Amino acid sequence: MNNLERLKLETKGITLSPEELSVYLAEEGITNPDAEYDASSSTSKRKIYAAALSILNSVANNISLMKNYKEDDISVSDFSESLSQRIDQLERKLRSMAINESETGSNTFMLFNR
Repeated sequence: MNNLERLKLETKGITLSPEELSVYLAEEGITNPDAEYDASSSTSKRKIYAAALSILNSVANNISLMKNYKEDDISVSDFSESLSQRIDQLERKLRSMAINESETGSNTFMLFNR
């Protein structure tokens, strides 16, 4: 599975062209969307989640999707609430993930520097 396919898994139901998805990946530092996705790397996961978060924020900024429509038993306002919850969930997940990993796999954080 390559990076582009992994991003599509994370953003199912959102239709974007491969070129648009590549831009989101490039903004997160993944310059080759066709490269093999490394599931064991927390850095790769973090970049995919950050790209997915950017896509969801772009969808949330599309005002035409946020109008109040009522069809059958669901309204578009429910879509807006669900989207907002998913954005919050991804933000929490990104904050809880390790930023840098050393060779030993431990996380380090330098609070004070002389």
